Amino acid sequence: MLTDLELKEKFQLLSNKLKVGLFQEVIDETKVLLKKRKHQVFYNLLSLSYQSLGKHEESIEIMELALKANSKNPHFLNNIGLSHLSLNNFKDAEYYFKRGLEEEPNYIAILNNLGHLKGLLNLNKEAISYFQKVLKINDKMLEALYNLSINFESLGEFEKSSECLKKILKLYPKYTQADRLLSNKTKYSKDHPHFNEMKNKLENAELAEIDKAHLYFALGKYYEDIKDYDSSFKNYSLGNKIFKALYNHKTEESKNEFTKIKNFDYDKLNNDNKKDSKKLIFIVGMPRSGTSLVEQILSSHQEIYGGGELPFLEAELKKKLLNLNKIPDLKNEDILHFVLDCKNQYLEKISNYDLSKKIFTDKTCLNFRFIGFIKHIFPQAKIINCNRDPMDVIWSNFKNYFSKSMPFTNDLNDIGNIYNLYKDLMSFWRKKFPNFIYDINYSSLVNNPKPEIEKLLKFCEVPWDENCLNHDKNKRAIKTASSTQARKPIYKSAIKSSDYYKDYLKSVKTLVDSN
Repeated sequence: MLTDLELKEKFQLLSNKLKVGLFQEVIDETKVLLKKRKHQVFYNLLSLSYQSLGKHEESIEIMELALKANSKNPHFLNNIGLSHLSLNNFKDAEYYFKRGLEEEPNYIAILNNLGHLKGLLNLNKEAISYFQKVLKINDKMLEALYNLSINFESLGEFEKSSECLKKILKLYPKYTQADRLLSNKTKYSKDHPHFNEMKNKLENAELAEIDKAHLYFALGKYYEDIKDYDSSFKNYSLGNKIFKALYNHKTEESKNEFTKIKNFDYDKLNNDNKKDSKKLIFIVGMPRSGTSLVEQILSSHQEIYGGGELPFLEAELKKKLLNLNKIPDLKNEDILHFVLDCKNQYLEKISNYDLSKKIFTDKTCLNFRFIGFIKHIFPQAKIINCNRDPMDVIWSNFKNYFSKSMPFTNDLNDIGNIYNLYKDLMSFWRKKFPNFIYDINYSSLVNNPKPEIEKLLKFCEVPWDENCLNHDKNKRAIKTASSTQARKPIYKSAIKSSDYYKDYLKSVKTLVDSN
C-alpha cells in the first residue's frame, strides 16, 4: 500500500511525464500503481494518457471502472465524456457532461466541453450560452473566448467574433491565431493599426515558429488588401513553409492512397438493399472550389438541411471497408454486414444534426475519394462535384490556413499534385458510374446564377425555391474557411483572383497543364 507521501511523489513524477509526452510510460507505470492503490488521480492519469494517444475506447474502459468506485466524480465524468466526444458519440458525451454538471455546476472544463459539443452539432446559440457561462466564472479563459469567437463567426455575427479576438489579443498578445482569424474579417487600408501591431510583434516578441506562421498568414492578407502582391506572396510563403515543416506532407503517400482507391474491387459491395431511408447529397471537389457556396444555396431550399463538413463517412470507411482486400477468406455475408454497418453508423451520426425528413447535405469536399463507396452504400444519393479554375483553386488553398487536416495545402507543388490526382480520380468515377455525378462550374454559377441553380435543383429532384437565389439570407451555421464569402450575395471578384500572383504560379501551372 502506498503512503500519502509516496502517492504524492508518484503523482508528481507521472504528471511531469504526461506533460512532456511520455504517454506510454505513464500508462505502464500507472497500471502497476493501481494494483497497489486504486486512487482517483491514477485513473485520471491513465485516462488522459490513453486520450493523448488517441486510444479513446481504452480511456472509456478505464473511466467506466473508475465510475464504479465513484459514480459522482466530475473529473471522471468529464474524461469519459471527452473520449465519447472524440469518437463522435455525441449522445453519450452529452450524457456524461451533464452528469458532471449535476455534481459540480460551475465546472469550467465541462461547460466548455459542452459548448464545443453543441458547436459541432451546429447548435451554435446553445454553444454560445455555455461559453458565456464559462466567461462569467473566468472572463480571461482563452479557450472559451476563442470558442465563442468561432461560434459567432459560424452564425455570421462577425463583429461579435472580432470583439472576442481583440479581447484575446489584449490578454494574450502572443496568441497569434487570433491575429490570423481577425485578419480574415478585416478589410485593411495602408498602415492599419492591426498591421503595425502584428509587424511589431513579429520583430520584437519572442514567438514560437508556429505563432510566427499565423502572423505571416495575417500579414499576407494585409498586403493582399493593399494590393502589394509581392509582399503578400512572400508572407503567405513564409507561413506555409513553417507549417509544411511541421506537418511533413508526403505526396507519394497520397498517390498510393488514390491508387488503392482506384484498384478497389467495388463489385464486392453489391447488395440488394437499394432503398435509402434518408435522402443524401454529397457535395465534393477540391477545397476552395465553391462547395460552401453550393451548400449554402441548396440549404436555403425548404426541403434541404445543410450538414456542413462532417468526418463520419471517412471514419466509418476506415474501420473496415477501406481494408477489405486485406481480410482473407471474406464471405459475401461478411461484406454485406460491413456495408450495412457503415451505412447505419453514418445515418446514426447525422441524426444528431437533423431528424426531419429533409434531404441532408454533406459538404466534406475530400469525399470525392469515396464516390465508389457512396455509390454502393447509398445508391440513391446525389453527388455534386464542384469545379473552379485550377489556378484559383490552387492559390486559394495556399493562402488559407487549414491546419494539419489538409497538410498538402502548405506547398504549391503539393497542391498541384493533389489537384492532378483529384482530376484523374473524377475522370475514373465518371467512366465507372456514368450519370451518377453532377458537375457544377463555379464561374458559370456566379455569372448565371438562376439557370445554373435551376439545373442543380433539377438534378437533386426538388422543385424550384426562390430562397435559393437569396442564399445570403440563410442563417445556418457555416464552419469553413469560406464562412464570410458564402454569406455574401453572389459576386464575381473571386474569378481569376489568382492572376495577381500568376508570376509565382508558373511552375505549378505547368505541373497542372501537363496532365
